[in-house]
Amino acid sequence: MSNMYQRFREQMSAGGDTVDQAEGEQAKNGRASGIVVAALLVWLGFSNPWILVFVIGLLISIFLHELGHYVTAKKTGMKVTQFYMGFGPRLWSRKRGELEYGVRAIPLGAFVRIIGMNNLDECAPVDEHMAYRSKSYPRRLLVITAGSLMHAVIALVLFTSVYSLAGRLGETGEVVIVFPPVAQSPAAIAGLREGDVVLSADGVPLAVRQDLVDSITSNQPGDDLALVIQRDGVQQSITAILGANPADASIGYLGVATDSAGYVRQSVPAAVVYAVRDSVEAIVGSVQGIPKIFNPVNTFNNLRAQTADPESRPSTMVGASQIGGQIGERDGLKGVLMLLAYVNVFVGVFNMLPTLPFDGGHAAIATYERLRSRRGVRYQADFSKMMPVATAVVALLIMITFAGLYLDITQPFG
Repeated sequence: MSNMYQRFREQMSAGGDTVDQAEGEQAKNGRASGIVVAALLVWLGFSNPWILVFVIGLLISIFLHELGHYVTAKKTGMKVTQFYMGFGPRLWSRKRGELEYGVRAIPLGAFVRIIGMNNLDECAPVDEHMAYRSKSYPRRLLVITAGSLMHAVIALVLFTSVYSLAGRLGETGEVVIVFPPVAQSPAAIAGLREGDVVLSADGVPLAVRQDLVDSITSNQPGDDLALVIQRDGVQQSITAILGANPADASIGYLGVATDSAGYVRQSVPAAVVYAVRDSVEAIVGSVQGIPKIFNPVNTFNNLRAQTADPESRPSTMVGASQIGGQIGERDGLKGVLMLLAYVNVFVGVFNMLPTLPFDGGHAAIATYERLRSRRGVRYQADFSKMMPVATAVVALLIMITFAGLYLDITQPFG
């Protein structure tokens, strides 16, 4: 157990694996792991292609997160020795120059190994000038926040692309019948159909769904409701004799479900504005939601409950993929890309929590060191004093991850 904890301390302080691959050495399990991964992707593609699209999108997002760390570290003069997708044992790896890159067995993230992350991370004296800890505060802050900044860029690009090419969800100006009318209802008797666009009611033009609801409920059972609809591009007039509303027999009832929301294409400037606004709203929502989702009490209550609360239950990539598959079947690629945008915002915010092992913890340490430093004398925090907190956070994350995986399997979304 002491060896395991020591290994954990070393990897936590180094920000990655502390054992570099020897020159010419290669991982031995690459072929078998490649077959397993390929088989899993093929299975996902056949079971639900949209889940596969979502998973690939997540993997690309994770890669770009680490690419942000890698590029900024290299540009600021830091030495990077490892770039891996996944954690744990190496499955496939290569080494080119000083950089070792590849895939590891546990697909719960990725990491970039920058030398000299703190006072516990030893590096050769000749490399000290390229260590993370040797660089100025602005450079360290840029490198450590680059991953979350990359998530923000991904979200903005996805929002803007969807809004300008496919549209942003909003009022379309058309009231559309979205399901077949209730059997034997006034709507069915009058001949209304799914897909009809209701243009006006009693001579009043309709722009949003509520306009039709107000027209119906302002009448009494037995009243005539004159409707102008558009069906297959042709306008026609229909008169429906309203029935009694099941919830209130004193108001009229038509028996049809309508909607006026849909994807409305935006100009590029408008798409950018909406993308920024929606990203900010998503950031606020993520900040408010994290304490609920990662509260151990809520996790315990959701495990005990017959039906878990979707707003406070923990979840994993399995649950997110389930939602991605359902949205893809309903809205297609634009829906999956929108979900990926919101996931990127959440991950970016979550990753900046000011505690280890998150990037936000390293940013907080760098800021603390800057505040404690005096002119000509740089203060360096003792990383060992922070290890108990990091250990507790990792233990909590493991518990919540397993709880989320259990709920995703036993109580799948949808």
